[in-house]
Amino acid sequence: MIKVAVMGYGTIGSGVVEVLNINHDSIAKRAGNEIEVKYVLDLRDFPGDPIQDKVVHDYNIIANDPEVSIVVETMGGVEPAYTFVKAMLEAGKHVTTSNKALVADKGAELIALAKEKNVNFFFEASVGGGIPIIRSLNTCLAADEIEEITGILNGTTNYMMTKMSEEGSEFADVLKDAQDKGYAEKDPTADIEGHDACRKIAILTSLVCGQQVDFNDIYTEGITKVSATDIKYAKKMGRAIKLLASSKKAADGYSAMVAPFLLSPEHPLYNVNDVFNAVFVHGNVLGDGMFYGSGAGKLPTASAVAADIVDIARNLEPNKNTQVEWKAEKLTLVDYKKAENAFFVRTSESKEKIAEVFGSVEYVEVEEVAGEIGFVTGVMTEADFAAKSEALGNVLSAIRVGK
Repeated sequence: MIKVAVMGYGTIGSGVVEVLNINHDSIAKRAGNEIEVKYVLDLRDFPGDPIQDKVVHDYNIIANDPEVSIVVETMGGVEPAYTFVKAMLEAGKHVTTSNKALVADKGAELIALAKEKNVNFFFEASVGGGIPIIRSLNTCLAADEIEEITGILNGTTNYMMTKMSEEGSEFADVLKDAQDKGYAEKDPTADIEGHDACRKIAILTSLVCGQQVDFNDIYTEGITKVSATDIKYAKKMGRAIKLLASSKKAADGYSAMVAPFLLSPEHPLYNVNDVFNAVFVHGNVLGDGMFYGSGAGKLPTASAVAADIVDIARNLEPNKNTQVEWKAEKLTLVDYKKAENAFFVRTSESKEKIAEVFGSVEYVEVEEVAGEIGFVTGVMTEADFAAKSEALGNVLSAIRVGK
């Protein structure tokens, strides 16, 4: 029997325990052995819960128990998760985590430590919830040069954009609805400002290029400036607004960005709605590929963690480290200002001023919107658009237009 410890008994940690119980027999069959949770680490006690007798408050109890071979980390945040995970790896235990903040910040270091100790550090659930994108990049697509990854990687913002599009609601009203339904946190900053998606695309880019990508270096815009008026224009154009996290390989390196985009019905991510996530991948051999599914939530995320447990269990005798190429050497990203996009702009300036600054543009008119002009620019660099926007003045809104 394989003994497992779960660090953090919140939404995801309790979900992992639930998945291991619900699918106990099939997981045992696939893992080649029965899997049992021996410890649950948490600051709290859980009287009346079936795991109450397994609760411990000191991570050293787990680190020093030779019976525990696999540890699950679902605490969230960098600390104390980093300290605890590092201790587990140093003790020769395999670790799987759903913690994107930890992986984005300390991934390279923890992967190197796992390799040194001949154990595994897995993190499938850190990106895309139940979507198997990380395992696919490491194994199924290992023969490809990945030239682009573009994804809808945050279920909260995707739900909000879908709701705004369907109902024409304002941002603040949709945010409250998302919070009431449990899709958005009381403090939704990480989601609505794009920080969550930024960390996830940093992880995926690090895996693709094999070096550390600092999420602080990725240009990031959230959805806080998207309004019901923007949605009206989007519908007039036959497009949908989505928060995209994108990473692309160019001749001079990798570029990455998180920002809202206006997508056409032909775009593979156009029909990804509600709390679902999807990742579009383009490989030089594969061509185009799509991964779609539940990107968040208790059981979908717990399912990905449990899959990591099964994968680790298969390689316990003898311990086998699965090679993951992710060096600590930092990758310098291409300046996002060099990226080229078309832009949809709303302004209170005249058509004469627009033509003077931007030249030939495509105007978009919405009958119920007065006192402003909407238009789509030609393709230009981010730097050129910033300069032209400043020259135009009175820009009410600007959203990139997807290809």
